[in-house]
Amino acid sequence: MINRIVHAVAGALILASFALAVFVDINWMWLGIFVGANLLQSAFTNFCPLERILIAFGVGGQKNSVEAAK
Repeated sequence: MINRIVHAVAGALILASFALAVFVDINWMWLGIFVGANLLQSAFTNFCPLERILIAFGVGGQKNSVEAAK
């Protein structure tokens, strides 16, 4: 469940950043770049800040988290 939320939030932020870059200011592209870079590093390090935040708020329970796998 947590992975689906992380992917949904990341996808929404990337699409929003590109829309804002087109209609508001090109500097909104940096948000999409940051989200994409964070997704890439989380693939290698298995650390995702949004996942930690969701776990802290009790979303998804412990069985779906990275902490339960360790």
